Amino acid sequence: MQQIRLILQNFLNRLLGQVHMPTIRWTDVVEVIVISWLIYHILLWIRGSRAWNLLRGLVFVFFIYVISVLANMTTITWIIRNAASIAILGVIILLQPELRRALETFGQNNIFNSLLDFTGIGTRMTDGRFSDKTVHEIVRACEIMGRAKTGALIVIQQDTPLTEYERTGIEVDGIVTSQLLINIFEKNTPLHDGAVIVVGDRVTSATCYLPLSESRIDKDLGTRHRAGLGISEETDAMTVIVSEETGNISIAYMGALERSLTGEQLRARLTELQRKEEQETGRLGFLLRKEKERSEG
Repeated sequence: MQQIRLILQNFLNRLLGQVHMPTIRWTDVVEVIVISWLIYHILLWIRGSRAWNLLRGLVFVFFIYVISVLANMTTITWIIRNAASIAILGVIILLQPELRRALETFGQNNIFNSLLDFTGIGTRMTDGRFSDKTVHEIVRACEIMGRAKTGALIVIQQDTPLTEYERTGIEVDGIVTSQLLINIFEKNTPLHDGAVIVVGDRVTSATCYLPLSESRIDKDLGTRHRAGLGISEETDAMTVIVSEETGNISIAYMGALERSLTGEQLRARLTELQRKEEQETGRLGFLLRKEKERSEG
């Protein structure tokens, strides 16, 4: 027993003698924090997108590769190794819309907006957002159109300019009023098809075409909801949607859809968006509400 103890002690001494604790510099700590932050946000971006299923597929392929290496399956190992470089290019091509959306979201960060605001005004074309009167008029119009089951799609600009989408429609340049919005979306009128874009307190364009979301949504939702969700995925705009079938009011914001809102709930969401100093709190609150709904569902 004494001999075994001596052997183990000598082994541990040799093992510990080979262990070298590297010197930790402050730059190493910064590197760990930056890499952790990037991995965390990449996983957040992947979850809920097409990249999530693709990641699961890649994990499965990697698992097969490990088994083939351990079992000395040379043919499978050779195929996977040679297909890896082509697969990386294929992934970039397949996920091009998601990658572009992720970079746009990253660029919309307020820190980078302030650092890269070369013009002094940046993209904040409407520094005061919009007035209480505009909030009241939008809510009133949506309530009236909801009762009449008149479909509507109202995009409210924030920091990201919507110029490219305004060009797809017809210029209006009118003050936001409930009468104007109701007249635009009235059935069988020239301007009812498409989206209205609101910048500040003015309706800038109508009949605008929006990008359709490729995310999975409920089958009872149509093109209007998919378009509202699509523009919220590509920009920081909030979209108010009135269903033509049910008259329900929904909003799309930051790639998430909140359905069946009352007039007062819509007013509260628009007020969150309106107040510049509470903008980030409003976004966080919206995302937290959606996360709570998912967990309860």
